[in-house]
Amino acid sequence: MLRIHRHFVLSLAALTLAASPGKAETPAEVRAAESAFTAFFDAADAVSYIDSGYVNRVEGRDLAGWRKTAAERQRALGAALSTAGRGPLSKSDAFAIAAMRKSLDAFEPDEFSSNDAASAAPATTCKDARRRDLDYAAIRASLVQCYVEIGNQLKFENGTVDRGTALQLLHVIEEPGRRKVLFDAFLPLWAALNGNDEPDSPYRRMIAMAAADATHGGSEIDTAARAIGVDTAQVERWLVQILEEWRDVSGPSMVEPWDYRYQGSAANRLLASRIPAAALLPANNRFYRDLGADPEKLGVLFDLAPRAGKSPLAYTDFLHRGRSAGTQWQPPVARVVGMYPTGGLFSLNELVHETGHAVHVSAIHTRPAYRDWPDSLFAEAFADVPSWSTYEPAWQRRYLGADVPEAMALRALFSDVMLDVSWSLFELRMLRDPKVDPNVIWTDITSSYLHVVPHPEVPWWAMRVQLVDSPGYMVNYGLGAVLTAEMRERTVKAIGPFDAGNGQWYEWQSRHLLQFGSERDTLTLLQALLGRPISPDALLRQVHRSQAPR
Repeated sequence: MLRIHRHFVLSLAALTLAASPGKAETPAEVRAAESAFTAFFDAADAVSYIDSGYVNRVEGRDLAGWRKTAAERQRALGAALSTAGRGPLSKSDAFAIAAMRKSLDAFEPDEFSSNDAASAAPATTCKDARRRDLDYAAIRASLVQCYVEIGNQLKFENGTVDRGTALQLLHVIEEPGRRKVLFDAFLPLWAALNGNDEPDSPYRRMIAMAAADATHGGSEIDTAARAIGVDTAQVERWLVQILEEWRDVSGPSMVEPWDYRYQGSAANRLLASRIPAAALLPANNRFYRDLGADPEKLGVLFDLAPRAGKSPLAYTDFLHRGRSAGTQWQPPVARVVGMYPTGGLFSLNELVHETGHAVHVSAIHTRPAYRDWPDSLFAEAFADVPSWSTYEPAWQRRYLGADVPEAMALRALFSDVMLDVSWSLFELRMLRDPKVDPNVIWTDITSSYLHVVPHPEVPWWAMRVQLVDSPGYMVNYGLGAVLTAEMRERTVKAIGPFDAGNGQWYEWQSRHLLQFGSERDTLTLLQALLGRPISPDALLRQVHRSQAPR
C-alpha cells in the first residue's frame, strides 16, 4: 500500500498533458510556490518518518519540532499557491499549480497543529470507537487503532501473532482445527469493529459517514472509475464479470471461510521451505536487481523488524523527494514498512509489491510540482506488475530454486486477488447503501463467487485495515488487477518476458509510466501505453490460466 494522506485524492484526470517549460519561462511566483511545495513535503515526510517509530529525530529535530515546521510550511505553501494563481499563466504552469493544490488539499488544514490543546489531548484508542460524538476522521482513526491494539496481538495457541502473520498462516497450516482456531482469533478485533452487527455498530456508523462524505466529491470508488474514464456502474459490472470467471474456473466445491486461503494455496505450502523469513529480502532484492532496479543502489530503506505500536499494514512512503542540485539530479528515496516474521509466499508477494512502490518512487523525475504520488489506482496496480511474477514458475525456479505447476501457482495468486475484487464490490455496495447489513453483503458475494459456506453471523470481511482507514480504497486492488494485467501483457509485448528478470524492465517502465509522478493521470498513462480503452480481457485471460487441466 502506498502511504496515503487522509483525503488521498491526487487524481488530475481533468487535466491534459503539456510540456513543462524551462525555468526562464516560468513566473517567479510559480517557482516560489514550487519551492514552498518542496519545503513542505520535506517537513511532512519527516513527520511521517518519525511517526512510524523507526527513528526519533530527523536532521536533529524531533517530532514536535517537525510538526511545527510542517504547520508553518503548510500555511506558507497555501499562501504561495494563492499568489501564484492570481496572474495569467501558461497551460503548463496552470496545471502545475492545480497539481500542487491537489496535493496540499490531501492534508487537513490543521494536519500538523502542535498547539497545547492538541498536545494535551489523549491519544485515540480502539475503545473510543464506541463513542457517539466522534466525527468521520476521529472514528476512522479509532477503528485503525483497533488493528494496532488488537490486530497486532491476536491470541493464538500459546502466544500472539500479528494480523499479517495470521493471514500468511491461514495459507499453510495443515490441520483444519488449527485453522479454525486462528480464524477465531480475529473475533475480538471484529467485535471491536462491528459489535454484534447492530445498525449502530462502530463500523456501520463510520460507513454511513463515509457515504455522506462521498456526496460532496465522490467516493474512492468514484475516483477510481473517473481515473480510467468509466462510471461506477461499469466498475461494478467489471468486478462481477471477474468474479463470475473465477467462479467458473475454480470449481463448485464449497469451503469454510477459515479454509478458503488454504484451499487455494497448495503452491504456498510446497514452496514454504524455500521461503523462510530470512530469505524474503534477498530474493526480493535479487529480482529487482535483475530488472535493473537494484533497491540497494536506489537507497530504499526497509523497515521490516517488529516493534510495539508499529503500523498494522505494510506501506511505502517517500523518505526524501527528488530535487535538482545545480546541474545534478538527486533522485527520490523510498522507505518500505512491514512485518514478515514467518516468511512464506504470501509475505514474499507483499514485500515485492511494496518494493514495487519503492522503485516507482525512485523513478519520479519531473518538475517540483509533480513530485508526489500519482493516482492511487495506478500506483497500486503498478506495484503488482512485478509482484504477480512471484507466482509464475519461471520466477520461482530462478529465485527459489524450485517451482510448482503453472495452474497451481496461479490459483494461489488469484484466490487472493479474488478476495480483493470481492472487497471492492463489498465497499461499492456498502457506500451505495450504508444501511444494508455488511455481513449479509459479504456473505452473498463470497458464497456466490468464491464458493464460501455462508456464515452471516461472522464479520470476516473485517480482516483488512483499509476498510476503516480509507473506505473504498480496496477498489485500487480489485479494479487495479485489471490495470496490472494490462500493463504486464503490454510490457511483455514490448521488451519480452520479465518474470525471471529483464534488464530493460526498469528503464522501460520509468520512461513510459513512472517518471511523471502526479503529472499524468491513470487514463493518460494507460491510453498512451495501450493505444486503446482499458478492458478486463487481459485479466480474464490470466484468471483462466489458473484452471487446472481436466
